[in-house]
Amino acid sequence: MTYAIIGAGHLGMAIAHRFARSGIAVSIANSRGPDSISDLVKALGPMVSATSLLGALSAETVILAIPFAAHPTIALSRDHWEGTTVIDAMNFRETSLAALDGRQSSDFVARSFPGAKLVKTFNQLPAALFGSEPAQDGGRRVMFVAGNHHEANAEVAALVESLGFSAVVLGSICEGGRLLRFRGPLVLQNLIKHDA
Repeated sequence: MTYAIIGAGHLGMAIAHRFARSGIAVSIANSRGPDSISDLVKALGPMVSATSLLGALSAETVILAIPFAAHPTIALSRDHWEGTTVIDAMNFRETSLAALDGRQSSDFVARSFPGAKLVKTFNQLPAALFGSEPAQDGGRRVMFVAGNHHEANAEVAALVESLGFSAVVLGSICEGGRLLRFRGPLVLQNLIKHDA
């Protein structure tokens, strides 16, 4: 499986840091090109590589760590998305949810990436906490997962576990997405799961 992060801000770099610490190869891209992040990436070690946006878009799993408003432009950078898992790590941060018309922000992302298997995760913790060691107080920090494709949910949950977190699958976007939206009850909660 190949992984790429689009967005090299605080969250994108925190995700890259977790991949590096877990020994999982990942590439990362931003809108300014690989040279603009080469020093940051070099500091993370050999598991993380800087790439172009087009290079990132060829990964089997693409992680969106960009401002929500930027996702339609990214989606138009490719002709089709069939066979790709897209992880929505974005938060719709508007003060009013009226623009969503009762739907979840991930529904809009899924519409922009037709054919992709969209999974919502990685949006729940502040970047600094996300990038820190997930083991805490004898347990592991919880990362919630929601998506409309059972197989993709399972694959992303396995990735979450490989990154050191304890994955909790919440079901579909309509079920779990409401809990994972910005200002939702599971966002900004540092929950720890202790294995039995």
